[in-house]
Amino acid sequence: MMKIDVLSLFPEMFDGVLHSSIMKKAQENEAVSFSVTDFRDFSGNKHHKVDDYPYGGGAGMVLKAEPLFAAVESLTIDESKKTRVILMCPQGERFTQQKAEELSAEEHLVFLCGHYEGYDERIREYLVTDELSLGDFVLTGGEIASMAIIDSVVRLLPNVLGNSDSPVHDSFSTGLLEHPQYTRPADFRGMKVPDILLSGDHGKIEKWRQEQSLKRTFERRKDLLDKAPLTEHQQKLLKSWNSKHKN
Repeated sequence: MMKIDVLSLFPEMFDGVLHSSIMKKAQENEAVSFSVTDFRDFSGNKHHKVDDYPYGGGAGMVLKAEPLFAAVESLTIDESKKTRVILMCPQGERFTQQKAEELSAEEHLVFLCGHYEGYDERIREYLVTDELSLGDFVLTGGEIASMAIIDSVVRLLPNVLGNSDSPVHDSFSTGLLEHPQYTRPADFRGMKVPDILLSGDHGKIEKWRQEQSLKRTFERRKDLLDKAPLTEHQQKLLKSWNSKHKN
């Protein structure tokens, strides 16, 4: 079972997310256990102060090292297991599906959710193993970002999604965006499902899906194609589309 600890100044933000939908199912199936801790309790200050003015001056407040170190050290960490301590930070590595797959293989994840202007640099240097960011923008705190990453990781765990093939065909898992999906009715207000999906020919359907996946990536996220593992057929299609695009 994976263990996920979250250190936050606003633990109540996680109540709905961690106890609903897939996260709730994951806990019921004993795929993961969650614990959210208010690291204000480790401030060692009667006013539970966890931030202070930055040395050298400047705007904003900086999270102190003491409460976060104490909070992480208070967790029950099995020394025989590797614990990843993840700092949510806009300066961090851009989070990807590949990173989600990497983290889903771990046994213990600890997420540090900060606020204010930033963190005491010693937290980065001596406490965390990973710094992650959702993108080139700034949030009020690390809570929302950590929720997104936790969801992305937990859904990859065994016995969490109803269909074991679901995460395999997700966008980005294959290096490409996911192909178009349809369901009943086959004809809705004159908008029809492609005939090939109604043919029952699974070989042709799979080929169509691969082509559509490649086409959608070509149209929307060409940057992904440089690293995507393409089949010979997909490479020929891509070459043809690039040629037409140039003309």
